[in-house]
Amino acid sequence: MKLLESKNKLIVGNWKMHGSLAGNALLLNALAAGAAKLNASVLTAVCVPFPYLAQVQTLLQQSCVAWGAQDLSAHLAGAYTGEVAGSMVAEFGARWVIVGHSERRLYHQESNEQVVLKAKRALEAGLTPIICVGETLAEREAGQTEQVLGQQLQAVLTALTVAQAERMVLAYEPVWAIGTGKSATVQEVSSVHLFLRRILAAVDAKLAHVRVLYGGSMKPDNARALLAEPGVDGGLVGGASLQAGDFLAICQAAQA
Repeated sequence: MKLLESKNKLIVGNWKMHGSLAGNALLLNALAAGAAKLNASVLTAVCVPFPYLAQVQTLLQQSCVAWGAQDLSAHLAGAYTGEVAGSMVAEFGARWVIVGHSERRLYHQESNEQVVLKAKRALEAGLTPIICVGETLAEREAGQTEQVLGQQLQAVLTALTVAQAERMVLAYEPVWAIGTGKSATVQEVSSVHLFLRRILAAVDAKLAHVRVLYGGSMKPDNARALLAEPGVDGGLVGGASLQAGDFLAICQAAQA
């Protein structure tokens, strides 16, 4: 399969449930200053908890760092206490939203069907969904990696039109390599990314341009090797996104 590389690497920070107004200000100002020194071959963004979207919009709107949310509701509006609609996220200038993160699938029992609905709601709101797929340690050890990832991705591709799917971003999250002390090898990451790309290309050649990020504990010391692999278009960064120096080091490693 001929690999079609995306023009720019994309590095997205996922703050998860971390942050404070004072701490965020220090981090965001440092990110904005550091990102201004990057060349045009890398795009940067941060996905933050809902309460901080207004602060992030204020502090980053004059910078080259984009922002987004970590989830959204599968509903457009209504009596859904505690839910946040995609249209609400978009009002804060957000560009991105994470959908189907492994923690949502695990702790909130989000099904493939719910992930698909959320991806649709994101697209309807003008947001770009970063759709996460990944296997657990038990699934990997049982040799079910491709089966699990294939089911997760096919659910999305069956529900979306090609035009909609062109607008999404995928993130491969090996659940077994996140915060466990285990690490995916560069070869394992490359193999999975190429597998996902084969599925995309089999649906329509246009989907060969869809970005596929790596989301399994990307850090400054492994970023360059991972980002150099064919098919790895960037990273969805967790813990390292909470330290400006670490996150910017990953962004620098992504530069062409």
